[in-house]
Amino acid sequence: MNPQVIGKYRWTICALLFFATTVNYLDRQVLSLLAPALSKEFGWSNTDYANITAVFQFGYAISMLFAGRFIDAIGTQRAFAIAVVVWSLGAMMHAFSVPIGGMLVTLGVGLPVSVAGFMVSRAVLALGEAGNFPAAIKATAEYFPKKERSFATGIFNSGANVGAILAPLTVPWIAVTWGWQMAFIAIGAIGFLWVALWLTFYDAPSRQRRLGAAELAYINSDREATAPAVEGAKVPWFRLLAHRQTWAFVVGKFLTDGVWWFYLFWLPKYLTGQYGMSTTDIALPLTVLYSMTMIGSIGGGWFPTYFMERGYKPYDGRMRAMLVIAFFPLVVLLAQPLGSISYWLPVLLIGIGASAHQAWSANLFTTVSDMFPKRAIGSVVGIGGMAGGLGGVAVSKLGGWIFDAYGARGDLSTGYMIMFSICALAYLAAWAAMKALVPRHKEINEL
Repeated sequence: MNPQVIGKYRWTICALLFFATTVNYLDRQVLSLLAPALSKEFGWSNTDYANITAVFQFGYAISMLFAGRFIDAIGTQRAFAIAVVVWSLGAMMHAFSVPIGGMLVTLGVGLPVSVAGFMVSRAVLALGEAGNFPAAIKATAEYFPKKERSFATGIFNSGANVGAILAPLTVPWIAVTWGWQMAFIAIGAIGFLWVALWLTFYDAPSRQRRLGAAELAYINSDREATAPAVEGAKVPWFRLLAHRQTWAFVVGKFLTDGVWWFYLFWLPKYLTGQYGMSTTDIALPLTVLYSMTMIGSIGGGWFPTYFMERGYKPYDGRMRAMLVIAFFPLVVLLAQPLGSISYWLPVLLIGIGASAHQAWSANLFTTVSDMFPKRAIGSVVGIGGMAGGLGGVAVSKLGGWIFDAYGARGDLSTGYMIMFSICALAYLAAWAAMKALVPRHKEINEL
C-alpha cells in the first residue's frame, strides 16, 4: 500500500518518544560529566561516586518494576506525562543537593553532606526516569505493526545517543559559564516543554483524531484479536514470571544493561583519570563516541527485517540479528592494550561497543512485543528494567571497588582492563542464556 495513502501520524508519535528519550539521557548524564569536578570539590572517592550512581540505578530498578504496572493501569498518555514531570523535578533538585544533604545530616544520616544530598536527588530522578522505556515501548506497540516496531524502537532509542551527544556539548559549558548548579536546572527544565507537546499530540490510536482510518487499519494489520473483556485487565506478576519468555528478557537486561550504565557514568572519569583531561577536554571525544552509537541504534533496529523478509518469525529473526551484534563488543578488549598509543583508540573501540549495545537494546526491548499481548508489555518491560537496573548497581559498585583498590596500588589501568573485559563479553553470555530459555519463536496469547 502507498505510504501516502496509509498516513504517517505514527511517526509523529515516534518523534515524541525520541525527544523524551533524548531529554531522559540529558538529565541522567549531567552528573557523570561534572563528576571529575564535583569529586574534586567535595572530596569524593570512587566508592562515594559509585554509591551515588548506585542509588540512581537501584531506585531505577525498583521503580521500573512498578512503572510498568502504573502505565498499564492508568494509560500511556497520563503515565508518561507524570514520569517526565517527576524526573525533571529530580534533575533540578541536584542543584540543591548540598542544602538537602545538610538537612539529612542534621536528622542523623551518617553520610557526608554532599553525598547524602546527591543520593536523594538521584533517587527522585530515578523514580521518574524509570517510566520512559516502559511507556515508550507500549506507545510503540500501540502505534506500530510488529514489522515496524524494532525500527521505530531503534529510532526513539537513538534519542539516548543524541542526549549523550548533546550533554558533553552543553553541560560543561553551562557549568563553566554559570556554575554547576545551573547545569542541572537548565537541563532539567527541558522536560516541561516535552510534557506540553505530549499532552497536545498523543492519545490512544482508537481515540486519535489525527489518525486516519487507513493508518489505524495498517497499525492493527498483524495484531491478534483480543477479547474486549480482557483487553484492559491486569496480568498478575506471578503469571508473567511463569513464562520462559519473561525470564529471557530479564536475563538479557540483567547481563547487558550494566555495560551501558558503566559507559554512561564512568567514561568521563576514565578520560580524566587515565589521560588527565579536564571537564571541557572530554567534550569532543565523548561527542564522537556517542555519535557512533546512532549507527547502532537505528541500524540495529532495521537489521532483523533482513531475516524476517527471508521467512523468519519476528523473535527468530531478531535473535539471529542479536547474535551477530553480540560479537562487536569484543573489540573493547583492545581498549586498554592500545590506549598507550592515543586516547582516540579506546574512544573509538568503546564507541563500537556502545554502538553495539544500542543495536542490542533496540532488539531486546522489541522481543517483548514479539511474544506478549499488548496489555502485558508495560509490566514485562518493567520487570526486565528492574533486572537491568540491578545489573547496573552490581557493575557500578564493582567498578568503584576495583578502581579504588587498583588506584591505591598505582595500577588503575588494570582496573579498567577488568571492567572493559566484563563489558566486552556480556552480550554473548546474555544471548546464550536467552536462546537456552526460548529456543524459537513462541507467542503468548493466553494471558
